[in-house]
Amino acid sequence: MNSRRRFLQQSSAFLAASVLAPRFLSAQSFTNRPVGIQLFTFFGKFDQDVKGNLQKIAELGYTEIESAFSMLPGFYGMKGKEFMALNKDLGLNWVSHHVVGAPLKPRPGMDMSRFPKMINLRDDAQQAVDNVAEAGVKYLVCANTPIDTKDELAASVATLQKTAELAKKAGLTFCYHNHDAEFKVVDGQKAFDVFASQISADLLKFELDLGWASKAGVDPVELFKQHPGRFPLCHIKDFDSEFKNILPVGEGVVNYKRIFDAAKSGGLEHFFVEHDFPKDAFESLRISKKALDAIL
Repeated sequence: MNSRRRFLQQSSAFLAASVLAPRFLSAQSFTNRPVGIQLFTFFGKFDQDVKGNLQKIAELGYTEIESAFSMLPGFYGMKGKEFMALNKDLGLNWVSHHVVGAPLKPRPGMDMSRFPKMINLRDDAQQAVDNVAEAGVKYLVCANTPIDTKDELAASVATLQKTAELAKKAGLTFCYHNHDAEFKVVDGQKAFDVFASQISADLLKFELDLGWASKAGVDPVELFKQHPGRFPLCHIKDFDSEFKNILPVGEGVVNYKRIFDAAKSGGLEHFFVEHDFPKDAFESLRISKKALDAIL
């Protein structure tokens, strides 16, 4: 009799757990924010084994991808739908893509002849929009744009406005990604403030690079208050105490716990780790993921 009663109690407990489990898992998946990576972290190396590198990224526990310029044609040597299918097969969500705002200014000694044609928004906005829309990616992001002079800034506003209108027509969300330069005063104005005020919020959102903003002395939490809901994407990187060297997340001075506590006010939905030119990209991503798991 006691064995039968124990069996019924255990069965009831198992049944209750099985009923409640989907609700619990649903709530858990809702509260856990997806963590992705910006593939520029692997610049110069990712192209060597696209599928293998994506597989390693997934194995580290990252779930989202943001693409960027590649030395291969198309998206890392593939057409958009092909690259999208590859990511899905590996359990990754390809969320956004970076395009430069204007042709890059070669650094001294840089041989641009070995680079394939780099699409830019000034000259190729419609093509950039079409490529991303056809692939099924939701966000098109301007990676950078000339802002060193008043004339460059004005030209960049025109480029962003044009691209934003094309993106909206195609059903995309257009964002601008900052470095620290956007928060420096040039001819009495800051590029970030100009973009935010001269282009309407329904056309232009921002991918706030939290590391570069912090390097510029800007408080991301205050930006969230000033422009609520305008930051659906963000980049996560860390710096040493002098803001000279980029470090894996958690090994530097940026207080990400405080920033993420205010994430809702900024509208943050997608979080991409980016480490520019690391010695070991996968080791940096491993360290960063461990730190982010504790606070996201």
